[in-house]
Amino acid sequence: MTTHLPNPSFPATEIPGSEDYQFYQVGTFAVGNRLVEEKLKSEQADTERFNSLTSGHRACQGCGEALGARYALDAAVAAADKKVIAVNATGCLEVFSTPYPETSWNLPWLHSLFGNAAAVATGVQAAMRAKGREDVRVIAQGGDGGTVDIGFGPLSGMFERNDDVLYICYDNEAYMNTGVQRSGATPPAARTATTQPVGPRPGNEFGQGKFLPQIAMAHNIPYVATASVSNLHDLEYKVQRAMEFRGARYLHVFVPCPLGWGSASKDTIKIARLATQTGLFPIFEAEYGEITSVTKIRRQEPVENYLKLQRRFAHLFKKNADPSVIERLQQHADRNIRRYNLIDKEEN
Repeated sequence: MTTHLPNPSFPATEIPGSEDYQFYQVGTFAVGNRLVEEKLKSEQADTERFNSLTSGHRACQGCGEALGARYALDAAVAAADKKVIAVNATGCLEVFSTPYPETSWNLPWLHSLFGNAAAVATGVQAAMRAKGREDVRVIAQGGDGGTVDIGFGPLSGMFERNDDVLYICYDNEAYMNTGVQRSGATPPAARTATTQPVGPRPGNEFGQGKFLPQIAMAHNIPYVATASVSNLHDLEYKVQRAMEFRGARYLHVFVPCPLGWGSASKDTIKIARLATQTGLFPIFEAEYGEITSVTKIRRQEPVENYLKLQRRFAHLFKKNADPSVIERLQQHADRNIRRYNLIDKEEN
């Protein structure tokens, strides 16, 4: 029986012969028990790949951000023929990768302040343009704190000016580096250091925060996409696709944090996959403000399965906990499924 690529954002027609395969998320891409052809493998499956983030960093075991950064930057370096400069906001990624006087980065890399990575990257890109080096591509990156909150103004300015920068946000849904405080990306009901599970409405308040990919789309920039470390093939494709555009581009990557979320290190990919399969984190891409493709949910999971793996939601399962909280989170996931058309009705 012939199966197809599950992700419409990476259509089978772009890789001859791939329409006959179903990919599974393993170290290298395998079909059943057979390895696929070289041209179908991921960048990470290439033993000769350029390692943007090398060994020796201090990331926690199971860190989703370390995985996301390595996957994304390796794909970008391959797409730009190794001519990439990265600007990194203050945060976990900067701290664990560059403890002075050491660094785990294997490419030109600059450390910016917490909130001005987009502005610094704009300056780097302008300098390269002034030098006549338009072949050098610039990437800015940061966590959700430095992107959604502190760096929101400079990022919006970068979008408005349509500066030729790819900004990548690694979203672990809180300020992990400074003590797991709430950010604008922290989900409702989640426990953080500043949203304790106490009182009549435990955890983070419903209705607060923001979903930055939608805000980026409202700027009508050339390319916006969401991705997850649970789908390496899709993440690499999104980076490669973004590098095909000139102008402002934004990639929002879902990266679980075992330390801040209270999850097992071994469950990072499982949790990331559940976030997409429940509908809590929709995977899509957009060009000039219009969604061009979405990754369909293959088998919808109840949000409860996602929440149970994380201690930041443990209060929702205690005796006398209000069941309506989980119901509201399920409603949020269901709303995403309807809004982004994540499930084909004819298949259900």
